[in-house]
Amino acid sequence: MTASGDLLPRAELRAIVAHLRGRASLLIGMFIFGFIAGYPAAEWAIEWLIEAEGYRPVGVEIIILQPMEIILLKLRIASQIGIALFAATLIGDLAWNGRRIIAEGKRMAVVGSGGGIARLLQALIAVLGLGALGGLYAHMILVPFLLDYLAADASAAGIDSTWQLRSWIGFITGLYFGSVVSFQVPIFAVMLVRAGIVERRTFTENRGILWFCAAAIGAFLSPPDPLSMFLVGGPMLILLELALLYDRFTRGE
Repeated sequence: MTASGDLLPRAELRAIVAHLRGRASLLIGMFIFGFIAGYPAAEWAIEWLIEAEGYRPVGVEIIILQPMEIILLKLRIASQIGIALFAATLIGDLAWNGRRIIAEGKRMAVVGSGGGIARLLQALIAVLGLGALGGLYAHMILVPFLLDYLAADASAAGIDSTWQLRSWIGFITGLYFGSVVSFQVPIFAVMLVRAGIVERRTFTENRGILWFCAAAIGAFLSPPDPLSMFLVGGPMLILLELALLYDRFTRGE
């Protein structure tokens, strides 16, 4: 029996876990591919951030404290690229096979195909579109505001702003990465609801948990003040509510 408000019913959860075990090689392989391809791309990204205008506030000095700093930074960026490719592959796989997974979990006959190429293409287009929107949000609003905020806060306290290269670029790439990933919440939520993995009311009944998770993500990626936390985690909650409204009206419920 499924208790009201459970995020994932037990049968569906077991089916998803079993499916992901079978897809472990594919998912890990995509992460490794993204990591290997992202390592040389990370060097270009670091050079671009150093030379680009607008990423270093006025009066801030960037320093390097250890010889391995660039290599560790490249490994971090490559890992973020690998995780992004891992997440995109996971969403695409669940979009393709979601209904079959749930049917197997409930021991029901599978109706039609496992998901269909149309749903897969829609999911991939949504992933790319929302990812671009998240990157644009980080570029236009999030990164400039938080960098200027940190520099102004140090200046107001009478402290010289000297930032470590690894921390500076890692902070910027983390904000971009966090925005791109968090903006995938709508497609992931709609996909779970449409596949029958999670009911829409489950999201509404567990809003407290979702708000806490958004605040935790905001605190992890940004300075721990309420405004910065909202700028990071707020869009995720807004997009989730819009996704639930979209699912409700398009399904006529």
